[in-house]
Amino acid sequence: MNMRPCSKYFGKLGQLGTVCTVFALFLTVTPPVSAAEINLYSYRQPFLLKPLLTAFTKETGIKVNVVYAKKGMLERLKAEGINSPADAVLTVDIGRLSDLVTAGLVQPVKSPVLETNIPPQYRHPMGLWFGLTTRARIVAAHKTRVKPGEIGSYEDLAAPRFKGRVCSRSGKHAYNISLVASIIVAKGEKAAQAWAAAVKGNLARKPQGNDRAQARAIKEGVCDVALLNTYYMGKMATNEKKPQQKEWAKAIRVVFPNQGNRGTHVNLSGVAVTKSAKHRAEAVRLLEFLSGPFAQKIYAEQNFEYPVKAGTPLHPMVASWGRFTADTVSLAEVARYRTLASKIMDRVSFDH
Repeated sequence: MNMRPCSKYFGKLGQLGTVCTVFALFLTVTPPVSAAEINLYSYRQPFLLKPLLTAFTKETGIKVNVVYAKKGMLERLKAEGINSPADAVLTVDIGRLSDLVTAGLVQPVKSPVLETNIPPQYRHPMGLWFGLTTRARIVAAHKTRVKPGEIGSYEDLAAPRFKGRVCSRSGKHAYNISLVASIIVAKGEKAAQAWAAAVKGNLARKPQGNDRAQARAIKEGVCDVALLNTYYMGKMATNEKKPQQKEWAKAIRVVFPNQGNRGTHVNLSGVAVTKSAKHRAEAVRLLEFLSGPFAQKIYAEQNFEYPVKAGTPLHPMVASWGRFTADTVSLAEVARYRTLASKIMDRVSFDH
C-alpha cells in the first residue's frame, strides 16, 4: 500500500506515523470469511433440536441460529414480512404448516433428496413444506373395561355401546380438527358431521384438558376410551418426574383405528423455507439433513415419533405398540378441509 498519504497527514516519524502504518497494514489484510449461518424459527423444543443442529453444523460448517417459540410464530412472520431474518420454520401439525402456505410466507423447494426421503403424502405437492415425523391419532382403550376387538375404528367411537364412555379434549383443538378433516376426505361432509354429533352424544364429560388428561380420566374410571397422539404414550410411560403418569399409560391399550380400510390418521411435524430466506441454499441443506438417516434416528429415539424416512429404526417402546397401516391420503388434501371441520364441531356444539 502507498504510504505517502500517511506521511502527508502524520509525518515520517513518531507515534502517529506508527499508528498509520499499522492501520495501513490492517487494510491490506483480507478479512476471514465468516462461516455460513442460517436463522431457524422453531416450535420444536431445544432438547430435541440441539443434537441435530450440532451434527448439522459439524457436517456442513453452517451455523444455525434458533428462535424458539410455543406460540405466535405465524404472527411474527407476518409482521416481519419480506424483511424477516428467518430462513426456515420448523413446526408441528399440518394446520400450522398450512397456515404458513395460506399466508404466503414460504417458498417452493425442489430437491431430489427430500423427494427420496419423504413419501409424497407427507410433503406439499409444490414443495412448500416437508414432513419430518408423524404421530398417529390412536384410540386409547382401558385394558380391562374395553374388551379386545370391541373398538377397531374411529366410527366405533360413535356407536351406542360407547354411550357415556368417551373422553375428549376440545373438538376445536388442531389434533381433532385434522382428524375430522380426514374423515371429510374419506366419507364426505355429512358423514363427518354425523360422526362428530354421535361422538359428542357418547361423551362422559364436557371436553377438557390435553391428551394426557384423557389418559388420566381413563385410569380413574371417568371414561373407557379417548383419542390420543402416540408420542404422549411414550412420554407418560417414561415420566420420572411425574411417576403417576406411568400408571395412566399402564392402564391403556393402544388401538390403531381403521386397519381394515383407510388406515389410521396421522399428523406430522414439518419444516419449510421462508419466502424471506436470505440463505436459501443453506436452508435447503438443513431440510435435507433433517430428512436424512441421522436426524430421523434422533427423532425416533428422543420423542417417540415415527420417522418419515423408510427403514429408520423405531424406539423400542414405539415398536412395542405394533405395526400399523397409516392413512395414505395427502395431508395437504386434509389441510384443505380444516376450516370445514372446525365449522362441523361448532354445528354439533361439541365443546358445550
